[in-house]
Amino acid sequence: MVIATIAIIIMVAAVGINSYSLKAKEEKYAARESELKEQIEKENARTDELKELETYTKTKKYAEEIAKDKLGLVYDNEIIFKETD
Repeated sequence: MVIATIAIIIMVAAVGINSYSLKAKEEKYAARESELKEQIEKENARTDELKELETYTKTKKYAEEIAKDKLGLVYDNEIIFKETD
């Protein structure tokens, strides 16, 4: 009878220790899950921004901006004013 009681106490202690260990892991995983969900939200927002940029780069306005800014091109009827020092 004493041996059975000791065995039960040991099992209860082992289950208690494992339970504490599992709770710590659960908290760790919950924190990681939260971080990953936040990262997914950021990446989804970035994807939306990239889609908007893709749409914008296909417009005539974008082509005109690039032609003016990077290539220095202008329309025939445009007048360019330059700053003097």
